[in-house]
This record gives sequence, structure tokens and C-alpha cells, in this order.
Amino acid sequence: MFQNIIKNISRFVTLTVQEEKIFEDLLTLQKFPKKTHLLREGEVCQFEGIIKEGCVRTYYLDENGFEVTLLFAVEDWWITDIDSFNNKTPSRIFIETLEDTEIYMLTPETKEELLLKVPKFERAFRMMMQRYVVTLQNRLVKTISQPATDRYLEFIKVYPTIPQRVAQYYIASYLGVSKEFVSTIRKRLSNR
Repeated sequence: MFQNIIKNISRFVTLTVQEEKIFEDLLTLQKFPKKTHLLREGEVCQFEGIIKEGCVRTYYLDENGFEVTLLFAVEDWWITDIDSFNNKTPSRIFIETLEDTEIYMLTPETKEELLLKVPKFERAFRMMMQRYVVTLQNRLVKTISQPATDRYLEFIKVYPTIPQRVAQYYIASYLGVSKEFVSTIRKRLSNR
């Protein structure tokens, strides 16, 4: 699996064998059972991680106490609360495992050590952050401008394995529709 992480990073920077070793030594593999909260609203996020195996979602509670899913993350995706992790501020989101999950973790201290020992990671993390911002920006525009059926089709393009891995109500909360609407869309598409 570590080679998958290196492959992921090598889209942005080329690492020497020594730099790969430093990175590998600073990562800690942690295992979490399904339904574990890695972060709760009000806590300060103490990790950035790349998912080795499993499925995680980030969500917040709206003014009525309903869960609104912001993001799903599966194998090879990075997961954190960027604001809380970088600025040491209380989080406004929850991060929860939806399956038994294994994550390679960096703490604020190990990330800082990595950046000092392998400055190339500054560029890698900057490039990953830019991709993440573009993804969020595109999601926001599509949520505002697209009909729900188009949002669902886009969702299954971005997350092809998620519909088989998570409950429909999580997908509905991500799309901003009812679970009944998701069920109707799925039936309509399967009949085509």
C-alpha cells in the first residue's frame, strides 16, 4: 500500500528512495472500526491521513440538527479538517468511518518534521490542496446550478463505489435530497 501513496505523491513531486523512507517512517498506520468518530465538532483536528482501506465521511449538523454530508473519502484519498489542523481551531465538522478503516496518519508534529526534512512535500501538499479546492468549488457550483438527477449522475462518476458501500441516506444528505428521491433516481437509471 505504501507504494500507492508514493504513486499518489509522485503526481506532484519525484522523491528519492531516502525521501520515501523518511515519509514512510513518519506515517503511522491506525485502524478504526466502522462508526468511529475520528473528529467531532468542537475538537481540534490532530491528523492528516491517507486512507489505506475503508470509507470515511465528513459532515456537519445544520441548524435543525440534521447531518449534511460534505465529502466521502475512500482508498488513496486524504482526510482531515484543513482549517482545524492548520490553524489549531475547534472543528465545525465531524469525520466518521463508515466501514472498518485503516489510515496512514500524520500529526501536526510529524507533518512539520516531514516538511523540514523533505521540502518537496511543500509543493505536493500545495498541489493536493489546489485540487481539493477545485473539487469543492465545482461541487458548490453544481449543487447550486444542477438538477438533482444530474448531481446524482455526477456523484456516481466521482464516487463509483460509494452507492454499494454506504446507506442511501448518506448519499441523499450529500446531494441535498431525500433518500426516497435517491431511491427513485436509482430505480429509473437501472430501468434504462
